[in-house]
Amino acid sequence: MHSSLSSAAAIRNLALFAIVAMAAGWLGRGLDVAVGSLASEGPGQLVWIAAPALTGLLLRGFGGDGWTDAGLRPLFGGNWRWYLFAILFAPVSSLLTILLGMTFGIMRFTMPDAGNLLRLVALALLPAFVKNIAEEFAWRGYFTPRLSAAGVPDALNHALTGLVWAAWHVPYYLFFLDRATFAAISSHGLPVFFVTMFIGVVALAFVYGELRLVTGSVWPVVALHTVSNAVTGAILLSGKVAMAFGAADLLASPIPGSLMSIALNAAIWLWLRRHRQARARR
Repeated sequence: MHSSLSSAAAIRNLALFAIVAMAAGWLGRGLDVAVGSLASEGPGQLVWIAAPALTGLLLRGFGGDGWTDAGLRPLFGGNWRWYLFAILFAPVSSLLTILLGMTFGIMRFTMPDAGNLLRLVALALLPAFVKNIAEEFAWRGYFTPRLSAAGVPDALNHALTGLVWAAWHVPYYLFFLDRATFAAISSHGLPVFFVTMFIGVVALAFVYGELRLVTGSVWPVVALHTVSNAVTGAILLSGKVAMAFGAADLLASPIPGSLMSIALNAAIWLWLRRHRQARARR
């Protein structure tokens, strides 16, 4: 089914998706309060995760967007190198960030027991995979390709996707993430954290969005996101990180909001973009 939407209808659908996505977590939190559930255990988090993906599916099926650019086919044959890239992205970038932080005296990191680290990663993979099917089918399966179909240039596409994606995360950090885990992510207050989180998520959106354009499939991005969640979570849970000074985690940390992670993601995006442009010229 091909999309035959007018420009006005395409923009309407994109705006509707963005509004639902940014409201989903707040609606979920309201549901938890209404039924008296704890934020970490109630149905609100399910609403937050599922609402954007369901909205994208409904707009494709009944709103006229169609399925042509959904990227549902895995395309393994032509993309096996990119699946390998997706699997290695998080371990390599996290290790590089830690090593650079230690080299420059920003970070002191005590490696955990390798067996325990691998166990935590393995336990996290399946839940992260299920969650990221919903998340990536919303963002790289719907929002990014529909912005492209509306004629939005690639860099602006990634930036807009990243901003709405970051706004979608806000209720998660405010309500659904327990405070002990949040303390492991950031030693700063919410205002500083949200500024760095927005910048970091936008930088990630450039990498994820470019991988979607390079491969033509949403599945490599699902793989990348899944391994990233599992590896980063395992490092934060099992590793012992000590920062040399108060603002050090803003400079070097495996989480997306650190300056070093942002710089690495920007470099990776530029490399992916040049590869795609060079391939298009052949």
